[in-house]
Amino acid sequence: MALKTLSAKAAAALDRELMSTGAFSIDQLMELAGLSVSQAVYRVHPLSKGPRILVAVGPGNNGGDGLVAARHLRHYGYLPTIYYPKRSKNELYQRLAKQLEDLRIPFVDDFPTALASTDHVVDAIFGFSFSGEVREPFPAVIQAMQDTKVPVTSVDAPSSWNIEEGPPKSGVGSAFNPNVLVSLTAPKPLVKHFTGRHFIGGRFVTPAIAEKYGFDLPEYEGIDQVVEVGPDGHKL
Repeated sequence: MALKTLSAKAAAALDRELMSTGAFSIDQLMELAGLSVSQAVYRVHPLSKGPRILVAVGPGNNGGDGLVAARHLRHYGYLPTIYYPKRSKNELYQRLAKQLEDLRIPFVDDFPTALASTDHVVDAIFGFSFSGEVREPFPAVIQAMQDTKVPVTSVDAPSSWNIEEGPPKSGVGSAFNPNVLVSLTAPKPLVKHFTGRHFIGGRFVTPAIAEKYGFDLPEYEGIDQVVEVGPDGHKL
């Protein structure tokens, strides 16, 4: 059985549907997505492996998920640090950043220095809507994540990857394959190029929407917001 995936176009349509007829607000979806990312990090990198988590945050929704995940990780007892070079003027993201500042979570400007003193990285730079060139200052950040021995968890897509085709053929990100991927709502076609531990998160999709878009809802257990799956999509 091949893992059923959701194209970039379908993922965007599904998001729009959740926020219209589905009656969800973007705040709610981001909160649930970020919560699921935080749970995946807790699974793969328990506090005993080191509390320092560096979260690389992009300017869009993927970055918002990272900001939410950082807040939850702080409440779990981790020590997050945020690299957020292109802050959004959007009020939602400003509120998410303020929540982190109120928890005294540091924001840093120097990614390589922060990377040298962290135990785990969350890549929340680009998600399913990314296309085209990686713009400054992110090429060097993606290169650093590609080269580091520190484990990296990517949110929805490894940054720089094309949602349909996976890693770029050359240049920035062509050899970037993070240790962990958290697919939100449903896996995207790029997962066929991914070789690490794979989680599905985002426990808010109705069976009717999953059926409409042609994917299977994972079997979440108890209060879990994530499910780890193998290459065929079966729960591990």
